[in-house]
Amino acid sequence: MPYLDALTVFHTALSLIALLLGFTILYALSKARAMPTAESVFIVLAVLTSATGYLFPFEKILPSHIVGAVALLVLALTIVARYARHLAGRWRAVYGIGLTVSVWLDAFVAVAQAFAKIPPLTALAPTPNAPAFGIAQLGLLLIFVAIGYTTVRGLRRIAGLDGTLASRVAPRPV
Repeated sequence: MPYLDALTVFHTALSLIALLLGFTILYALSKARAMPTAESVFIVLAVLTSATGYLFPFEKILPSHIVGAVALLVLALTIVARYARHLAGRWRAVYGIGLTVSVWLDAFVAVAQAFAKIPPLTALAPTPNAPAFGIAQLGLLLIFVAIGYTTVRGLRRIAGLDGTLASRVAPRPV
């Protein structure tokens, strides 16, 4: 089915690009460096990744549909925090946590796909209930808790008084 092959390639490419861009953004934010354009691109890619997951044929609700719904909900809050609330007050933390959770969900799915598609990993964990799969996902979660903490701390250091992201670049002389 050419449609499904093309959709799979498109969906996978979106997901991988979003994952790499997401890691880059979280690292930059943890170092108190805003990347507003990249952050906007990431949000669009993450929304498209979750939305295109629903284009695959299905007969019943699958775990991937639930992860996609959670991802879209998190992204909706992230969008509100950034564009409607302008990172004012606690919305900065909502934004940082939302970005982190969005990247984590993408990574979670990537790990699940790796266990499903890479034979040595499939041998370690033939089902999602296998201990190796659970250990890998728990390790990933713990890493992202640390990343989220540093991301929110970094965001606090770069937020302007009005709640908008301020650049770490020195102001130009007048």
